[in-house]
Amino acid sequence: MAFRKIINAYVSRVKGESYVIDARVPTGYLLRTSIARAIMKLRGRLLFIGHRQYPFVGRAATIRCKGKMVFGKGVSIGGHAYLDALSSEGIRLGNNVSVGRGTRIECTGNLRFLGKGLRVEDNAGLGTDNFFGCAGGIHIGKDTIIGNFVSFHAENHIFSDPNVPIRLQGVEHRGIRVGSDCWIGAKCTILDGAVIEDGCIIAAGALVIAGTYQKNGIYGGVPARLLKHRS
Repeated sequence: MAFRKIINAYVSRVKGESYVIDARVPTGYLLRTSIARAIMKLRGRLLFIGHRQYPFVGRAATIRCKGKMVFGKGVSIGGHAYLDALSSEGIRLGNNVSVGRGTRIECTGNLRFLGKGLRVEDNAGLGTDNFFGCAGGIHIGKDTIIGNFVSFHAENHIFSDPNVPIRLQGVEHRGIRVGSDCWIGAKCTILDGAVIEDGCIIAAGALVIAGTYQKNGIYGGVPARLLKHRS
């Protein structure tokens, strides 16, 4: 019981809000999880020597261009995640942001053009097995949660000239913006130019194309359309 209280107090302090672990979680499971998290914290400290804040880093995570990364408190990077911050603005993760297992973040898609980067505000969860292509810039607001197998593509190929191979016509970048307190469902695809305002819900499997998605709207479909507003 004392051990559980210590863990609850520690997690609450890190997160800056009350956090109580379900009493039904076995003590052995909790102990092993605590040891794993301690190892993640040590790994982060060794990887980011010289940084003011350093994240929890899972096993086999790949980190590139560390000098372009800035972290808040309590950031967690899951095992087998891939983060490449090469870009003009890098990767900036606010307090308590989590990057799930296997999630891939690439800030520059082609070395001919330096990408813009990724900024994520406090308490956002980026889900597992997701892809963030941040060449045109991606901004995600606070308290937003993102499901699994979601992909963001802040870049769009130019294809207007049928006499020139598409790969040679270059790309355009409008960027992607997701507001605060949004929920992006599993297996969604978010394309360049999408602006998802605060409080939106995007249904699982939706295709979000360029355009503005109004505050507190619930959207779904391919392409996504307004289903109703949150009451």
